[in-house]
Amino acid sequence: MKQVAQNYRSGELVVLDVPVPACKPGGVLVRSLFSLISTGTEMMKVTEARLSLIGKARARPDQVRKVIDSVAQQGPVATYKKAINTLDSYTPLGYSLCGVVVEVGQGAEEFAVGDVVAAAGNEFALHAELNWVPTNLCVRVPEGVAPQHAAFATVGAIAMQGVRRGEAQLGEMACVIGLGLIGQLVVRLLVAAGVRVVGIDTVPQRCRMAEAAGAMACAGPDGEGTAYVEQVLQAATGGLGADHVFLAAGGDSNGPVELAARLARDRARVVDIGKTKLDLPWNAYYEKELDVRFSRSYGPGRYDDRYELDGVDYPAGYVRWTERRNLQCFLDLLAGGSLEVASLVSGTRPVTDAATVYGDLRDGTVTGIGYLFEYPQPTGDATQARYAAGPPLARTLPAPAATPSARPGGVGAGPVRVGFIGAGSYASSMLLPHLAKAPAVVLATVATTRSLSAVNAQRKFGFAAMTTDADTVLQDPHIDAVFVVTRHHSHADFVCRALEQGKAVFVEKPLALRQEQLDRLLETVARTGNDRVMVGFNRRFAPLFTDLRRRFGHHPGGPVSARYLVNAGRLSPDSWYLDEELEGSRFLGEGGHFVDTLSAWIGHAPVEVSAFQTSNGADLHAVLRHADGSLATITYATDGDNRFPKETLDVSGGGGNARLDNFTRGTVWSRSGKDVKRSYAGQDKGQRAEVAAFVEAVRRSAPMPISLASLTSTTRATIAVGESLASGRPVVL
Repeated sequence: MKQVAQNYRSGELVVLDVPVPACKPGGVLVRSLFSLISTGTEMMKVTEARLSLIGKARARPDQVRKVIDSVAQQGPVATYKKAINTLDSYTPLGYSLCGVVVEVGQGAEEFAVGDVVAAAGNEFALHAELNWVPTNLCVRVPEGVAPQHAAFATVGAIAMQGVRRGEAQLGEMACVIGLGLIGQLVVRLLVAAGVRVVGIDTVPQRCRMAEAAGAMACAGPDGEGTAYVEQVLQAATGGLGADHVFLAAGGDSNGPVELAARLARDRARVVDIGKTKLDLPWNAYYEKELDVRFSRSYGPGRYDDRYELDGVDYPAGYVRWTERRNLQCFLDLLAGGSLEVASLVSGTRPVTDAATVYGDLRDGTVTGIGYLFEYPQPTGDATQARYAAGPPLARTLPAPAATPSARPGGVGAGPVRVGFIGAGSYASSMLLPHLAKAPAVVLATVATTRSLSAVNAQRKFGFAAMTTDADTVLQDPHIDAVFVVTRHHSHADFVCRALEQGKAVFVEKPLALRQEQLDRLLETVARTGNDRVMVGFNRRFAPLFTDLRRRFGHHPGGPVSARYLVNAGRLSPDSWYLDEELEGSRFLGEGGHFVDTLSAWIGHAPVEVSAFQTSNGADLHAVLRHADGSLATITYATDGDNRFPKETLDVSGGGGNARLDNFTRGTVWSRSGKDVKRSYAGQDKGQRAEVAAFVEAVRRSAPMPISLASLTSTTRATIAVGESLASGRPVVL
């Protein structure tokens, strides 16, 4: 299928052939009829992508702060690689469309194949021939509403939420500053609600368009134009001024927010809908006691994964207008004739012309505010069944002919054909670069749930095929090894399915989240006889770690004491790591790394686990007693400063001490003195050596680099930390 995408590093904008996304539970697969270009939000992104790296940094200071924190924790080399990997990727465009349901996922049975729907979301309603859309971001289009007009529903919901935030009432006066696509819709909604409207915009054509839609008067923000609008306001309100000012403008000028204070009445509401500079002039806003409000996108539910992805609705008695209800309301107004958007359609072009259209909009070659992409449609009678029909859903695509798809094998054995399930940031920055350089590896197929993720992985690393169907990888008899780099809750299931297909499996931590998942895995191994499993416990392979352990030596004094301090830091509130119900606790997801590293150092598995947590739940201490009598403490802290180094390992025993400082420096203290070694090439946590060891084991049918018994022991100990916290007692393994 075709999809519009942009490389944020180079600014290149292209229409790509990508695999059709999978139809996941909780949503529907929609074949696009029309999608709307947001000439505000999207053009801002398109323009930003063409800036230099310095220009991008100035435009996104929030991302710069994250990079600075990452440098402190991971070092400049690793941070640079991750940042460039993120920048040098195709990203999607679009968030408002109308299409036809062609497949219904489990839990989305309120829809049926053939339903004409409007869809929303900058991760779902993309400029693509087919999109998977969750149920709460999708609504049926009423009879009589043309698909090209229904494609405005998302942008209409944004405007509607802004109007709702203003709480405008019948007969009041409103001023809309910025008469682009959002501003024009705000004008129409206010007029439909019986609110008198004036407008301000730099483009005369937009002013005339708003007046044709019912605005009393519109003019430019220059002195003469502002004076004219102000005169109309004063006459209409008896000298009071605007009851509401809606900021629908964009840019870095503070003019709109200053003008709002001038035109607003005493104690008026100022609602920010667009993305404009908001350096509030204190005196003007204080003297009038203006009420400044923000309008968050489509409405309540936006940015809440429980609502958008899990389909958990807000009760209407508590939240009357959610983003989905706003979408439906906008369509109902179109169906009833209270609202029209036909006059906003400036042009309709085939989606294959996307690069030209965006270029013309950026350069000002074309004017207007409402441009639609049209998608190929099956021929026949104008029925829903006709729209639902179409070519087969191609979820697997071969690589372009120019992309190498094979490499020569190693000496003494054939090449290892590798399939990947998942190709996110970690896989793309820490695993695939090493595999792509390995002469004994053939990257066969990459499977991702999002189409562009597969395209990015194929483009960067040379996979022979890309797919959105994980079974394509699992069931391919020519694939020797499967890498599972997906979200935590899916690991155990994918491992079992891969083992049942006779594959060797490399899975990122954790191996399992619950004991029953671990039991299923062990049952699968026993039933199939296939124990070829490796977990991505990379730290035991880190050069500084292995060298430090060698220099520390095996002292005759017996057991050791170890402390592993992990400054895990805070996560953004919307991080999927915080979904404990589905993904387990943060420690359960990451703690296996530290349990395994300690076991690798001590040489014995833990036999007992005790865990304690601070009263606010931010930090925990896990005490591990190992089979040889060694004691190890893991301090997992999430309430520290993100700029403090992430990991510090201290070991004492046999008359010596050792310290590993964040995988950049290893120090041993002994009777012969202090011995320090540093990693001048940057932080190396062992991914390169780990991947090489796994590939060699698969290639030569040798034992896995970490035994299944050790993997099981580490997983059981990690799960036991949560059990000990819950019970308040030690857990014997």
